[in-house]
Amino acid sequence: MIQFTPHLIPMVRGILSTVYATLRDPGLVRDDMLTIFQAFYRSSPWVKILPSGVYPQTKWVTGTNLCMIGIEVDPRTDRIIVMAAIDNLMKGQASQAIQCLNLMMGWDETLGLPKLSLYP
Repeated sequence: MIQFTPHLIPMVRGILSTVYATLRDPGLVRDDMLTIFQAFYRSSPWVKILPSGVYPQTKWVTGTNLCMIGIEVDPRTDRIIVMAAIDNLMKGQASQAIQCLNLMMGWDETLGLPKLSLYP
């Protein structure tokens, strides 16, 4: 069972969400989950798995197609906590459409999309 918590906070733009799920294999720790997530997203240029103990901020993704993910494990409850930040105007709509067009046309997935944040 997954629990999803979007956060509504005063900010210029972006979406910060927190997702909770029960670990299928109890006893896994944060480093195990980081390894699993890094392996899964290794060929995804727009997903960045943050280092241990670092959690995403919406200002880090403003103006980009990036999704930054931070991971924590609660050993008391055997739950994984995944925090993700995206720019809702880019990854949420505009740049996601360009990314999909690139994939449909067989072009480089990153073609025409900014990789550096534009924090106002």
